Amino acid sequence: MGSDLTRPLHCPFLLRTSAGGCWARVVTVSPGPLIRVEGQPVSIRCDVKDYGGPREQDFEWMMSRDTSGPRIKIISTFDAAYSHPSFSKRVASGDISVVRLDDNEVELKIAEVKALDAGLYWCQTPSTDSVISGNYEARVQLIVIPNTLKVSPQTPPPVILEGSDLTLSCNVTRELTQPTYLSVTWSVKRGATSEEILVFGPQGDVTVGPKFARRFADGGIRLVPGRNGLFELVISRVTSSDEGIYECNGTEWTHESGGRWIKIVESFKEMGTVAVTPTGQSLSVKASLVLSPGNTLALICSVSAENLLSLALEVSWLADGRDIITMERSGVVISNTSLGGGQGKRGDANLEKAGSGEYRLLVRGVSGEDGGSYACRVRAFIEKGKSAGGGGRWHMATEKTSSPLLVKVEQTKPNFTLVLESIVSPQMTLEHAELACRVTNITHLPPEGRLGVDWEHSALSGTGSESQTIGSLDGQGNLLPGSLYSDRLKSGVISLTRTQPNTFKLQFLHTQEVDMGLYTCSVSVWSVNNQGNLVKVSEQQSSPLTVRWAPKRPSLKVMAKHIREASVGGATFEMSCVVSPENLGDVGYSVLIQSQESPGSNVRTIMTLSPDSVLQHGGATDPNRRDNLVLTKSSAAEFRFRLSGVQLSDRGYYWCDITAWTKQQPGQAWTKVTSAESNKIRIDFQENGPSFSIAIQSDASTVYPWETAKLECSLSGSGSSPKTDDLAYEVRWFFTRLRGGETTTQVASIDRFGVVKKEVRNSSSDMSVERKDANAYVLSVHGTQDRTADEYHCVTTPWYLSASTGAWTEGAELSSSRIFLTVRFAVWESLQLPLLYGVSASIGVGLFSLVFGLVCAHCCCRNTAHTPRSRNKLMDLEMD
Repeated sequence: MGSDLTRPLHCPFLLRTSAGGCWARVVTVSPGPLIRVEGQPVSIRCDVKDYGGPREQDFEWMMSRDTSGPRIKIISTFDAAYSHPSFSKRVASGDISVVRLDDNEVELKIAEVKALDAGLYWCQTPSTDSVISGNYEARVQLIVIPNTLKVSPQTPPPVILEGSDLTLSCNVTRELTQPTYLSVTWSVKRGATSEEILVFGPQGDVTVGPKFARRFADGGIRLVPGRNGLFELVISRVTSSDEGIYECNGTEWTHESGGRWIKIVESFKEMGTVAVTPTGQSLSVKASLVLSPGNTLALICSVSAENLLSLALEVSWLADGRDIITMERSGVVISNTSLGGGQGKRGDANLEKAGSGEYRLLVRGVSGEDGGSYACRVRAFIEKGKSAGGGGRWHMATEKTSSPLLVKVEQTKPNFTLVLESIVSPQMTLEHAELACRVTNITHLPPEGRLGVDWEHSALSGTGSESQTIGSLDGQGNLLPGSLYSDRLKSGVISLTRTQPNTFKLQFLHTQEVDMGLYTCSVSVWSVNNQGNLVKVSEQQSSPLTVRWAPKRPSLKVMAKHIREASVGGATFEMSCVVSPENLGDVGYSVLIQSQESPGSNVRTIMTLSPDSVLQHGGATDPNRRDNLVLTKSSAAEFRFRLSGVQLSDRGYYWCDITAWTKQQPGQAWTKVTSAESNKIRIDFQENGPSFSIAIQSDASTVYPWETAKLECSLSGSGSSPKTDDLAYEVRWFFTRLRGGETTTQVASIDRFGVVKKEVRNSSSDMSVERKDANAYVLSVHGTQDRTADEYHCVTTPWYLSASTGAWTEGAELSSSRIFLTVRFAVWESLQLPLLYGVSASIGVGLFSLVFGLVCAHCCCRNTAHTPRSRNKLMDLEMD
């Protein structure tokens, strides 16, 4: 409930001053309702404005425990006997008092508010105005709640390592009966002074103490709100400055109108005293020497601390009191190259982190100048937070230097024992062989020293045979092949490997007879010199090892047997070929399925299977029947061939031709070892289907040039002849020239699907093929010539749909008789007409000439007189 305020009344016109102003008394109290906690002090302010009369005003306080109850007088500023008897003792004791803050402002104070103090409070001012105007009292409600605030901190660890994280847990709760809010405050006390670290609340806001603001911004202090009133403050990377007595303060707040936060109760609890163990107490730095005589010096700096994971270390190695190399806390290594003035040249130094808390100094190319007193210096840093630029702020917790180590450099040659043994011994050629050269009892091996090996071989024949270098591995593991073994090493047939740091192996994938003999291995020790190059320090050779076996020639045996026999056309034929190898190692097989119609006839390749399991069909395989052929590898040494829907053309002998191959290494080509053929299995069955016959005839055996000759090939069937739709023929026509050597040439064909094919001929005549009916095919020769003459015959292959198997079956090939075609040149017949025309023309011309002469003679000599003879003794020609 808010305070009761009556707005000032408007001044009557008669009461206005010459300045146009007026007074209207206004009394105000603290905005409410006021929520307070039982047992806590309460103050309620009251002031008056715009009043007349004296400047100093008097005030009276009254209260009522409910809205309908009577008002009870509490205290007055001018009447000491004003208080009601129920409040007089508390007023007299000072538990209730009124304090004047100004002439027109007072404050009612209750030192320890009680539950019965809850109610409505009135502040009233007696009138000193000449005219009554405005309000003279104001009211506010006071709510008194029980004190339920509980603060339960958890005791922090009494001792914590420097650089570790400190967690301060505090549980703050209260029973919510009115809209109140909580806040929690962590503080640390050092001596008599206490500093606030962080305040959380009352409305989720965070306030950080001035000395901890930067650390909080850097993430070094973080708040972790929990559930059920649990709050945790984590202080990261504590240092000795974080020691002290930590406290937790829980506060209950109310938010009054006007935006003011009022603290109504709080509770301080001491969490405990925390001591920080400095890093210097637990940090230990030890330098140790790990030095095998040789060319590399190795020193180990071991760092241990209870809070090692929280530290950032800067490690430096000192030689005779001077820095030679430093690893910064970021891991960057800085080498002091200015060393050596007057001291000689030191070896190349390198510093690396070998493990948690271990730092190894390696000095390569050690010489006498590298001797001296070595010490390890460690500086431990703790990160305090992040700077504004993003980098870290670091605090050096401590610095320690190890006890010095005296290093003496002496040169001692390495020593070891060699053992050469055979791990896999071959029993025959082409088998696997493996030799191992083991290095044992190694002493005086230089730091970073490496081993290399040389393999040599000499033949068995003759004690003085020259040894040949197989290959070698140098200190860097590079393979250097011998001249005679270079190709075999590159192809992988021979391999040189280092299987363990002290074991070298020589392996033969497939041995040869020339590989028998004496073998030795020579192991060399390599080290890094002052210039950083690998050099051979020492070398030792093993005793010779003899490798031999009884040479045996590889061979194969192949046995073929029936799996399924084909007794009728359309059935399935299946056979198995089992390989029996002798003196063969790990090989692969290739298979050829071959056949022939009869012994001595041409061999046909049906299918092939490569050692890589690549299947191919032979040239003798009909492309339309490839789905009926299957060749599989049923086991490591067995292959199966299956032919479905056998036909008459499939009859004959079948067998397997198997070849053994060896592969030098994956990716290389196969090399043939040996091969063998199996026994032959026969397919022989009688087809009970129809029988066919063929005949050829011509419309004329003799034709004249440029005429058309027709040759008809007639087919007929007998027996269980199938229906026309279940029957088809392949027909081919052949031409045989009898002059100049007998040669037969195919001129045209039509397959069972009706596709016609004409062969290319060196002739001007043309040919065509037509199907006259279901059983007759006609070959027409157009534009016959003399060279078209000679013999013709046709060959047919019948195909019929077998009723038993439902598959198309190829019948036996039929050949017709030969028919002779003659191209005649008719000389007399061709000359009769020209001669007739010539004789008739000659007779006609003669008769015409005779008649014409008679007519001319009769007309010209009718009136002619007798002319005397000439005197020149010449006689005139006369003509009748």
